[in-house]
Amino acid sequence: MGDNGFTSIFNGVDLTGWFATPRTYGEMWPGGPTVQEKAPDHFPADYNEQAAKHPAVWTVEDGVIVGRQDSPGSGWGGYLVTERKYGDFELMFEANPDWPADTGIMLRKRAHTFHGLQVLLDHRRTGAIGGFYGNGIGGWAAAPFAVNANYDAEGRPISLYEDTSSGTVASMTPEKRDRLTYAADVSDFLSTWRFLDWNEFRIRIAGAKPTAEVWINDLRIAAIDLAAMQALNYDAEAVADFLGPEGHIAFEVHDNDPGLGKDRWGRDACCRWRNIRIREL
Repeated sequence: MGDNGFTSIFNGVDLTGWFATPRTYGEMWPGGPTVQEKAPDHFPADYNEQAAKHPAVWTVEDGVIVGRQDSPGSGWGGYLVTERKYGDFELMFEANPDWPADTGIMLRKRAHTFHGLQVLLDHRRTGAIGGFYGNGIGGWAAAPFAVNANYDAEGRPISLYEDTSSGTVASMTPEKRDRLTYAADVSDFLSTWRFLDWNEFRIRIAGAKPTAEVWINDLRIAAIDLAAMQALNYDAEAVADFLGPEGHIAFEVHDNDPGLGKDRWGRDACCRWRNIRIREL
């Protein structure tokens, strides 16, 4: 047992206690159509078969978990998943994503599918950081803000700013903010986020139809109540029955889907994770 009741779930040496899966798709909500059925022009019927041939590559480098696409620029994604299931808990870790690197933290995840509650770490144009997404439980987003990067004279990304653009598949909308029970002010987030550096996350989830909260560098970012939230194709009872009261935790390497393409994940991008620890409630 570590400080304040937290226990490490990454030994800093290898991936003992974790396993990797490809980023495949399934039903968009319990009992609903699959992603491939809903968008056959974007996701062909053999998408999952092809994705399984290119799972993300997860390594341990200098005590840090690193996730990359296989091979760089291939466009396929994957998850690194805890072997254990967890129910109610607080999770702490540090993350250091490249730009762009569309990643996230899965809670109550099913072992070998994309279904679960995602805490967003969409470190990209129109990306939301610290919000939520319903992977296979309605496909809804709940986010406090969206961000983009400032670039220097040489074209290198150097900082974040609020992205208020519209018209893209991932643009910020009032509905996304309204789904939250708490949403931080973007200026407070921008003042605490350390660009292209390590940032500490704390995530709390509890309940059969859970509430969840996210803090970044001790700043409360977002909270949600999945019992009360309203969204198209979201049924709180059905989702609670589908996911159950516990599930796996996972980190994500996103694919380059047709919606955002290379803006999802840069050719040589990676995300890094360290100091991963949990306190069960």
